[in-house]
Amino acid sequence: MKLINCNWQHLILTLGCLLLILACNSFYPSTKQDAKLLKVATDPTFIPFEIQTASGKLEGFDIDLINAVAKIAKFRVDFENLPFDGMISALQAKRVDAAISGITITAERLKTIAFSRPYFKAGLAIAVRQDNQNIKDFNSLQGKKIAVQIGSTGADFAKTIPNAKISTFNSGPEFFQDLLNGNVDAVVSDAFATLYAIKNGKLKGIKVIADLLTEEYYGIATPKDSPHLDTINKALAALLSNGTYKQIYQKWFNAEPPQLPESWK
Repeated sequence: MKLINCNWQHLILTLGCLLLILACNSFYPSTKQDAKLLKVATDPTFIPFEIQTASGKLEGFDIDLINAVAKIAKFRVDFENLPFDGMISALQAKRVDAAISGITITAERLKTIAFSRPYFKAGLAIAVRQDNQNIKDFNSLQGKKIAVQIGSTGADFAKTIPNAKISTFNSGPEFFQDLLNGNVDAVVSDAFATLYAIKNGKLKGIKVIADLLTEEYYGIATPKDSPHLDTINKALAALLSNGTYKQIYQKWFNAEPPQLPESWK
């Protein structure tokens, strides 16, 4: 009887270890050398979507997602760090196969590149210094100094603000520092990334105005007529249906993911 119990314990322990290994590897792409290589551009300054650790490792919501896509699609991912404003030209020239970096799907961008089905519901928000009591909504931005990231939808939106003086930056840390230094009155940028940074103590002295300025959807960008786009879309559909997308979303945002449309209109 002791021998039987011991065997059962050994079996349970083995199964537990196996499940743990599978869970740890669930977001990682194929490492097989015969798998297709997918060269993916990303800008590791868009926290928490893209983060580069001190050791050079890439982490973040987008990184977990594209790795999970690659695992289902049997791709090997090769990341290339690019500034955000250089991604569309890299896709047009087909120097990369795809790009993921919180890239909003827009009609203008669809003229030159293609997008996967939406994978994230986002929006633009106004960020100001904690002691600012004057800026409360879109109308409050008129005539103010506004900071944005080059090539972003925030930069496009800022152009619609009457008499605004717009300053452009390559990354979030730069324009938020300018805000803290008092060189600009407000920042227009992604709400989720800003709220995440504030929550984790990275942006002390900054607050986000409650109402979102826009409703946007992010997509995985590819060149026009990409041979990989259909495979990427099928992999995203699988992640949404099998619960993996929910796991990744909860890992980074500690919340239930919203419903996503199958296509962008």
